[in-house]
Amino acid sequence: MKLKRFCLRYYPPGFIIEYEKEGQLRTKSIDLLELSTECVNELVKEIVKSEPLITEHWTDEVKEIIVRLQQKKTQQTHHKFCFVKVLSSHLLPLTNVAFNKSGSKFITGSYDRTCRVWDTVSGTCLLTLESHQSVVYAIAFNNPFGDKIATSSFDKTCKLWCAETGKCFHTFRGHTAEIICLAFNPQSTLVATGSMDTTAKLWDVESGEEVATLSGHKNEVLCVCFNTVGNQLITGSFDHTMVIWDVPSGRNYLPHSLILANLAWLSLQLWDTSSGNCVATLEGHKEELLDACFDLTGQLIATASADCESCNIAQNYLHANITFVQRLVKKFVLILYITAIVGWVDEVM
Repeated sequence: MKLKRFCLRYYPPGFIIEYEKEGQLRTKSIDLLELSTECVNELVKEIVKSEPLITEHWTDEVKEIIVRLQQKKTQQTHHKFCFVKVLSSHLLPLTNVAFNKSGSKFITGSYDRTCRVWDTVSGTCLLTLESHQSVVYAIAFNNPFGDKIATSSFDKTCKLWCAETGKCFHTFRGHTAEIICLAFNPQSTLVATGSMDTTAKLWDVESGEEVATLSGHKNEVLCVCFNTVGNQLITGSFDHTMVIWDVPSGRNYLPHSLILANLAWLSLQLWDTSSGNCVATLEGHKEELLDACFDLTGQLIATASADCESCNIAQNYLHANITFVQRLVKKFVLILYITAIVGWVDEVM
């Protein structure tokens, strides 16, 4: 194995190693979630000791990465938000929106059977992606690259597009019911789709061929999500269950301990995937929960509800003792939508 280069990642803090093995370029993530502003040399020694690919020869490069991550963490930012403009182009209501990594472009899906690509600054519609025969329901850029777009539809297909020209590379066919969710893996080599036919499927971005069908749910698959490495996929279903899949084999399994959130009607459940046990139920909202998200350390959880009153922040101590900090949020019909975007590369070193 030969180390090729480091890719700096600001959020969550860490870096990605690119290395060559048996003639193939591979990647490995090094997470520094609890990065402090002290003990740089000790941290470098610990990384070199635990990671065989990083030898003493790379000590200076690793130290530079840690220093830059520390600087980014302590950087003071003051954001101001204001209304900019309303963009109207779709003939029917929208179903979804998504940004590329840089925020220079975003896409919209609609009941009018199209997906549109927009320039964020000017508000100009750059492309209209047409050929679906029904509602375009789920959409995504292949971040961090941003050169491809995936769209899924109630017409039971998923399409892969060029984000620059609007050319349709592939149409993924195989689901027997509406496709309602999708996701790219971090390497942008696979697309995962979830359908009302109770299955999820994996598709090869290059060839357009189906790689695997993930069967096991008894009801619609509502959401799919890759981990930051891309070797695991989580599917959530209307059958009240979540399944963790091994991507290379297409089999479901329980990996090392990891807490996941499961949205119930008025509460949030936390699960230990190594045992399959529910370790806590977080309650407090008065109406339906709409979304939830961990922070980058895995110690805080934000929940969003339709109760128009509050956003609850739950803190997890030792996976068991839960305390709450409640913040009042006014004048929002849907209080908070939170999306965790992880695994992006910010700089190559």
